Amino acid sequence: MRTLIIIVFIIIALSFGVGFYIKLYDDAKMGEVIIGLSVLASSFILMPLFLYHRWKGKRLEDYTLTKEKMDKMKGKDL
Repeated sequence: MRTLIIIVFIIIALSFGVGFYIKLYDDAKMGEVIIGLSVLASSFILMPLFLYHRWKGKRLEDYTLTKEKMDKMKGKDL
């Protein structure tokens, strides 16, 4: 999973670079399209892959704040 995330990141970073190069030296409209597609890919492909990789095997209850945890932090035992 980690290698997949790295490969996707490299592809997206290269497409950003190509988009900026095309925008500066060739066709501004096509460069903006490539940059926009790179942003979409990073937000809809790379970010969910990364979040799934980081949260896999963890319980969400450990990171949520409940009344019981608030009372425990204040020093009140139930």
